[in-house]
Formats: sequence, structure tokens, C-alpha cells
Amino acid sequence: MNLIIDIGNTKIKASIFLRGALNTTKASEKEDVEFAKELLGEFTTIEKVIIASVREYPDKLINFLKTKIPHVLFFDSKLPIPVENLYESKKTLGYDRLAACIGAYAMIPNQNILIIDAGTAITFDFLNKKGQYIGGCISPGLSMRYKALNHFTKKLPLLSVNEDYPLIGKNTNQAITGGVQNGIVFEIDSYINQLKEKHADLRVILTGGDAPFLYKSITNTATLEMNVLAIGLNHILEFNILERSNN
Repeated sequence: MNLIIDIGNTKIKASIFLRGALNTTKASEKEDVEFAKELLGEFTTIEKVIIASVREYPDKLINFLKTKIPHVLFFDSKLPIPVENLYESKKTLGYDRLAACIGAYAMIPNQNILIIDAGTAITFDFLNKKGQYIGGCISPGLSMRYKALNHFTKKLPLLSVNEDYPLIGKNTNQAITGGVQNGIVFEIDSYINQLKEKHADLRVILTGGDAPFLYKSITNTATLEMNVLAIGLNHILEFNILERSNN
């Protein structure tokens, strides 16, 4: 049994994998060691752990887990990965972007893949069929675009995602909703279409909080996989354990 710990800015997400398959996911706002104690009490056969964090290096958590679990890894730019990373600034590459690509490649190996993570920001990341991570782009997400219109103008209200958004707005609220949401849908479809001109066999995976909305809205075919990041981290964990056992 594997434990995947993803430490975000406000929450910690834990995923349990059993024989390579995702079994359970849990989220908490508790302190990381306290949350880990709860997990180990509930799942008593955990043998391997990988931790990824957007915060500082979690010394206390790692030290605690090492007293309980045989294999504890921290995902950073130094940890070996099962794909080739061709990004120029590896140390500044978000772990979530790279791990999601590895998760996508584990799901559909030997394919050209575009992973779109629609969260606070929207990230576009491309991994080719040779298993090489090439890079990608970062764009403002839906919520950020709504907040920007409200913050940088004097009269525009703060709105949020709406399932009903027109192509041509007949009032200010409709104009904002249509502008933000059509704009992001057009952007994503155009990005996919241009990449398909170079890679006709391109596969697209959508993940992140706004992925369900985009999945219903874009014209291109895509796979919706909300756990691709956890799948990637689990794949990295297994890859490193295998490498160590072979050396």
C-alpha cells in the first residue's frame, strides 16, 4: 500500500494506492504530522510514501514518517523520474506540472500528450511519445480573470463561473461572463488545435478544479482525470523504489 501526500497552500491531500490502483483520497486542513498520524492509524499496511509540497521542506513530517514507514521520499528536482525532463529551469518547474505529465504518461504511454490543469492558473504541459517533457505555458484561470476585471476597474462587479454564458452579452453581467468564459474556452481550443497541427495524434487530459466545466465546453475531445497528479506521484514512487532495488 502506497501513501501519496500532496501539501498545498491551505490543504493537504492524501491518496492511497493499493497494487497500483487508486483506493482512497482524503483532504485535510490539519497540521501535516497530525494528519499523517490519522492516516497511519486508519491504513496500517502502508509501506511506501512520497511527499510533494508547495510549502517549505516538511522536516517534521518526513522525520515522523521515517520512524513508521520503510520507504519515505520527497519529490523535488533531484529525485529521479521515469521521463526525460527537457525543461530549461528545472528547479523552478512546479512539481504538480511534472507529476501530472508523468501520471498522464503512465495512463497512456508512448503518446503525445497535452495536460491542461485548470486551477487558479491554467497550465498547459506537453510530453511527447518518446517520454520527454518539453515544457508548456501558464495562463490566468477562470477565477483569476474574474477577480482581475473587478480589481482593475472601478465599476465591474466580481462574478464567478456560470453555466449559462452567452456569445454576445446583452447586459454587463452577461458581457463579463461571456467574455471570461468564452475567452478561456476559445484559448484552450485554439491551443489544442495549433498543437495538433504538429502532432495529429495528440491526446488531451484535463484536470484541476475547473476541468469539469472545460470538459463540457471545449470542442476538442479530451479525457477528464481529476487524479492525474496523484497517479503521477505514485508512479514516481514506484519507479524510485524499483531503481533502488536494482542497484
